[in-house]
Order: sequence, then C-alpha cells, then structure tokens
Amino acid sequence: MLYLIGLGLNEKGISLEGVEALKKCDKIYLEGYTVDFPYSLEKLEKVLENKIIKLGRSEIESDRLVKEAKAENIALLVYGCPLFATTHMTLLLDCMNEKVKTQIIYSASVFDAIAQTGLQLYKFGKISSMPKWQKNFEPDSFLDFVIQNKSIGAHSLILIDIGLDFDNALEQLEKSIETKKVKINKLLVCSSVGTSKSKIVYGKLEDLRMKAGKIELPYCFIIPGETHFMEKDALDEFEV
Repeated sequence: MLYLIGLGLNEKGISLEGVEALKKCDKIYLEGYTVDFPYSLEKLEKVLENKIIKLGRSEIESDRLVKEAKAENIALLVYGCPLFATTHMTLLLDCMNEKVKTQIIYSASVFDAIAQTGLQLYKFGKISSMPKWQKNFEPDSFLDFVIQNKSIGAHSLILIDIGLDFDNALEQLEKSIETKKVKINKLLVCSSVGTSKSKIVYGKLEDLRMKAGKIELPYCFIIPGETHFMEKDALDEFEV
C-alpha cells in the first residue's frame, strides 16, 4: 500500500487523517526536490514523531516505491498538496499498472494560501514555473503563459524553482519581460505563506527590489490581471 500524503504549508499542516495513516506505515519517505521547505527535516520528524527518509527525483521516478509498496505499507510525504506536481500522478499511475493499492490524503497547497492576497482564485489562468537559469541557458517560456493569461484578463501564478533566490528571480523576470516586450506594471510576491514567516508584498519591480525586505524560501510571483474593486482594495493593503 502506498499512501501519498500532503503536508500542507507548515510542519503542523498535515491532516489528522494523514497522521493516522503514518501509524500504519513501515517506512515514511519525503519528496524533497520540488520545493524549498520552510522548515527542516529534523523539525518535521519531531512533530510527526517518526523517522523520515528524504528521496530525490531519481529515486521517486524509479520503480523503488512501487516495488516496496507491493510488500509493505509505505508513505510518501509531499509539501503542500500531494498532486500539485505531475511527477506524483505518474507514481500513482505506475502503482495502478502494478495493481498496488494507493490512498491520497490531501492538504493545503500554495494555491489555497494565495487567496490571502484578495485575488479571486477562479480568475487565475495557466500556472507557470520559473526555472533557475544556467550559463548559456536562460529559458523564458514561463512568460508565454503570462502573455496568454493577460490576453483574457486572468491572473498569473509563477512558481519559483528550488534554490532560486529572490534577487536572481526578479532579475530573470526583468530580463524576460524585456526580451518578450511584455508590460507588467506591478507584481505580488508571496513568501512562506501558511507559516509564521508569511509575507505578501505588492508593487513595481524596482520598488520591490528596494523595499520588499527579506523574502524567505519558498515564494512565488503573481502578476494580477484585470481586477475587481474588492481585489484592488486588498492589493492596496500589501503595497510597498
């Protein structure tokens, strides 16, 4: 049996259902490559009172978990919602193909938490991810989704790649905007939402660089589309 369990947004965000499932498991794994955790593995182990084994992409995308779940109960813990990343759906499909029983236990995701910005969730368009640029490799296709969303007045959520700090992400965004000739007036930054370090700031790119202060990992960018007056009032509360 494989339990795919969402951890929510902080070390105490796992549901009671998830905690009960862990009691049935022989091994507990943690998916550790899709997000910068706002807390340590040791802190999570202390809260859950269990030993947790952190796995990388290659281990999860192999047949290791499927094989183990055939013989014993195992859990894979995932930050936020367990099915936000497509790789976890692939794991479920592999289990189904091998006749391995699975159970999904949900928890809050970043998409739940950004409702705190006051932007209406049903007005968001396609979600994109900003990768960390490498030497001679600076992909800006994430901005194509923003362009599509802007064409229908939708808001754009940009998830930030693991290990990409705020200053470099802002620089990548500015370069991409210049290359794609996209007009972006203001940007929302949501940092460590759902934790005691939660921070939401809104403003022009140049103002965010100077006035936003320390932006903790993990964080995301939101580019608002057309806004209702209630959304505008909420955004005003976060302006730097």
